Amino acid sequence: MNTLPAPTADDRATWSHVDAADLRARAEADLGTPWPQPLASQAARVHRDGDRVAWENPASARQHRLSRAVIAAAVTLDVQWIDEVVDGVQLLCEQSSWCWPAHDDTFDRHGSVLATVTDPFLDLGAGEVVAQLAWIDHVLGTQLDARAPGIRSRIRHEAQVRVFGPFVERRDWHWLGLDGDVHNWNPWIHSSVLTAAVQLHDDPDHIVDLVVEGLDRYLVSLPDDGAIDEGYSYWWNGACRALEALDLLEYATDRPRPDLAGLRETVAFPHRCHLGGDWYANLADGQARPSADLPWHALHRAARRIGDADAAAHAASHRDAAPSEFAGLGRLVQELTDADWLAAAPSGSPLPRDVWLPSTQVLLAREQAGVVEGLGLVIKGGHNAEHHNHNDVGSFIVTSDGVPVIVDAGRPTYTKATFGPDRYSIWTMQSAWHNTPTILSVDQSPGQEFAASDVEVSVTDAVSSLSLELGGAYGLDGLTWRRSAALDRAVGIVRVSDEWDAPSSDRPTTLNLIVAGTVSSVDDGVRVTPLDGATPVVIRWPAGIRSAHTVRVLDDPMLSEVWGERLTRIELDVSAHDRAWITIERDDATPGTGDSEDDR
Repeated sequence: MNTLPAPTADDRATWSHVDAADLRARAEADLGTPWPQPLASQAARVHRDGDRVAWENPASARQHRLSRAVIAAAVTLDVQWIDEVVDGVQLLCEQSSWCWPAHDDTFDRHGSVLATVTDPFLDLGAGEVVAQLAWIDHVLGTQLDARAPGIRSRIRHEAQVRVFGPFVERRDWHWLGLDGDVHNWNPWIHSSVLTAAVQLHDDPDHIVDLVVEGLDRYLVSLPDDGAIDEGYSYWWNGACRALEALDLLEYATDRPRPDLAGLRETVAFPHRCHLGGDWYANLADGQARPSADLPWHALHRAARRIGDADAAAHAASHRDAAPSEFAGLGRLVQELTDADWLAAAPSGSPLPRDVWLPSTQVLLAREQAGVVEGLGLVIKGGHNAEHHNHNDVGSFIVTSDGVPVIVDAGRPTYTKATFGPDRYSIWTMQSAWHNTPTILSVDQSPGQEFAASDVEVSVTDAVSSLSLELGGAYGLDGLTWRRSAALDRAVGIVRVSDEWDAPSSDRPTTLNLIVAGTVSSVDDGVRVTPLDGATPVVIRWPAGIRSAHTVRVLDDPMLSEVWGERLTRIELDVSAHDRAWITIERDDATPGTGDSEDDR
């Protein structure tokens, strides 16, 4: 059995020529400073006040520092870097738990708010650490043996106790997908276990068999269109992890790669979600402007293997991005040493004119293929039990020059509440903070039965549109609500039309529009100056419909780093109506003198 698919530090022809100046500069700044230290009191906060990041941030910072040191050591073979790596490895081996406290089931099983070291939980965090240690063992094994004899034995001991044993002995892990609910944890953890097994285990065949069995559950769950209901951000730690695991299986064990439609098509998912620049359609828990520290080389490699030129071009459009430790050490090592990736010429993203993903009922349309200028539309159907679900059936995004103007806010910083019974108390998860109606004061409910129906898509050169029935998402007897959204290229306009039949009530019905940018009033509508200098748009609605604005000040960096200081919700009171529409068109004119939002 082969080990990991990258050259070791003994291969000086490769590593002495690696360009890692930025990483080495950050590593130099680490020297002589205290290592980040996640504390017990920080771990316990998950149970006390729901805070996750107090522990997760220093734990991640420790691993990032170690990854930087590994690259510096591999490039230079300087003993100060070998010592830095040994220090980081020993700290990880002495860390009581590799599991993120928010994931650990020790409170339910043992009544403990801290990890139970005799009953370790195998989660994403434990997988990430064991995979990092496996890559360190692979890249610097010779140097570790020379400088710190015994440290590699310690790595193997901890891998056995914390990962291999629990993986084999406890088969009730929720992420295995035995109940049919398969999500990104499955390939993420399986790929980490596989990485560790081929490098650190003396007889990994049984573990590899279990990995293949688990991965198969994920692979067969991929829809034929390759879409990921968790959204773009989770593709990188879901489908991408599966693709990387299949590469490793083929390299290390000679197992053939399965030929599945969903596996071939999912390579296209990232560029099919691309709005323009660094903006993406951010359905579910993703950010509209996600981190650029992504393993683009992994997408490029998968696209090359599958033969998807557009996906390869999208990856190559990020060829000039600085290598980053934040996506994981294994990905970083491969990025720095993959000759095909290093030789790839930067290119433009393909920006397809139309994308229709039937499995998730998502339509994306822009005015012209390959061009960000102009209007764009994204609208979704689906249901309210998707992975990382928001209550957003029928919600839509409108872009100007690839920049979202009518937006999906995304998600705030994760806390204990995010994945518990209080999830929908979080405002970003609620339909009232998506571009959906609030009907008779009722918002959408979570659950698979709360879904779109009678979905019809039409894509022509002149118009791309989606029409769907939303009434089933609200749990109101006797309600029908038909929504149609269209990008009309002939006249350069997006139109969203609603017609409904609702039970009689004196409770209000409103159409909600979540807007990013500066809002000012115009006749029968508003003018919005978007972020990033994109062309302003005018949003209009029928005369006589009253509007109100609610400003949401953003104090969470997960949101403010994307949208700035605020989002504005425009609320259109349609209580006295049974139909309404809005139109969005670009406005290149000089800003008018209407009242600004701040004057309201």
